[in-house]
Amino acid sequence: MVRTAGPEGKGSGAAEDQCPGTAGMRRVGPWDGGDKDTSAEDSKNRDVVVPVANCGIQEYNSNPKEHMPLQDYIAYWQEYIQRGGSSPRGCLYLKDWHLCSGVCCSRALHRGSPAEDLEDVFTLPAYFSSDWLNEFSDALGVDDYRFVYAGPRGTWSPFHADIFRSYSWSVNICGRKKWLLFPPGQEEALRDNHGTLPYDVTSSTLMDTHLHPTHLPSSPALEVVQEAGEMLFVPSGWHHQVHNLDDTISINHNWVNGCNLANMWHFLQQELQAVQREVGQWKDSMPDWHHHCQVIMRSCSGINFEEFYHFLKVIAERRLLVLGQGEQGELGPSAGLGLGLQQAAFDIGRLAEVLASVVEHPDFQRVDTSMFSPQPWELLRQLEDALVATRAL
Repeated sequence: MVRTAGPEGKGSGAAEDQCPGTAGMRRVGPWDGGDKDTSAEDSKNRDVVVPVANCGIQEYNSNPKEHMPLQDYIAYWQEYIQRGGSSPRGCLYLKDWHLCSGVCCSRALHRGSPAEDLEDVFTLPAYFSSDWLNEFSDALGVDDYRFVYAGPRGTWSPFHADIFRSYSWSVNICGRKKWLLFPPGQEEALRDNHGTLPYDVTSSTLMDTHLHPTHLPSSPALEVVQEAGEMLFVPSGWHHQVHNLDDTISINHNWVNGCNLANMWHFLQQELQAVQREVGQWKDSMPDWHHHCQVIMRSCSGINFEEFYHFLKVIAERRLLVLGQGEQGELGPSAGLGLGLQQAAFDIGRLAEVLASVVEHPDFQRVDTSMFSPQPWELLRQLEDALVATRAL
C-alpha cells in the first residue's frame, strides 16, 4: 500500500500545496481545496442530482441510497454542522458521484473528448495514468469509475472490496479518513457461521464466537489515517472500511491495467462459480442453464464473460493502433492515448496472456461468439503476432 504526502508529511489544508500528486485537485466540484467552503459552490452545478447514502441504516451489507440535488445536500450538510453533528434526516453521505461523466463530460460533447474535459476538473496523477477501466468507459460513453465522495464527520463506507478486484486510489481534497485494511485472504477469518462477511468490522458482534467461530483477534486491520492532501493506493483484493474523521471531500478512482488484469479475470471466474453453485440444482432442468448463469453473473457483478471479452477487445485494438502508428514514426499521443511503444507492448503481452486463458475456458466456449468481430481466436493471433514484432523494443 502506498500513501503520498507533501514535504511535511501532514495535511496543511491546501491540497495543491500539499502533495505533488494532487496538484490541480482544487478544481474539483463546488468546493475549494483545504477547508470545505459551502458558500463557494459553483452555481452551474447546484442542480446536479447526486447519489446519497444513509450511513445510519443497514441494507444487506451496504446502505440505502437516494438521489437529491447537490444544493439540497449542501444545505443538509450545513444544517448537520449547525446542529452539532446530527440531523433528523440521519447521517447522509454523498458517495459514488460520477462527477466527470455526470457534469464535465456532458460539456465534452461541445469541446472534444471526455479526457480533455476531465482536465477542467482535476489533473490525473501520473502514477495512475494507465487506467483501462476508464479508458474503456470513455471509449464507449458509458458510466466511468471516477467518483467523488463528500460527507460530514461520522460518515463512513461499510466493509467491502473494490469492484472487479480493481486497484483504487483516493485523495483527500480536505478532511481526514481512517482506513481499516485487510490483505487478501484475511477477510475469511471475519465470516460468520453462514459464511457472510461483516457489515462493520468494528462491531462487537465479531467477538461472539458463536456467530464468528473463525474470527482471529490476533489478525487486526491495518489502520491508516489519511490526511488532507494525501493520496492512498489500495491494491487488488484488499477489503477495507473507511470512516470520515472530519468533514471530508475526496476523489476516488477504480482502475485495472496490465498489472492486475489477471486478478480481474480470476475474480470473474470465481463469481461465475459462485452463481453456478447457487443455481446448480436446476442445471439439468433449466434450458440454456449456462446462459442464465452468465445473465445472473452480470446482474450480481456488473459484467459477464462476453462483456469481459469486449473490454479486452477495446483495449487490445487501441494498443495495436499505437504499435501500428509507432512503425510509421508516430507515438501514442497522436492517438490520444499518451502511450509509448514499450508501454503498449507490455499491455499487449498481458492482454495476450489473459485472452489465451479466456479462450480456453469451458464456460467462455459456451458463449455465442458468432457476432464477435474479430473472433476471439483471431484477436489472440493478432496480439501474439504483435508480441513477436515488439521483442526488439
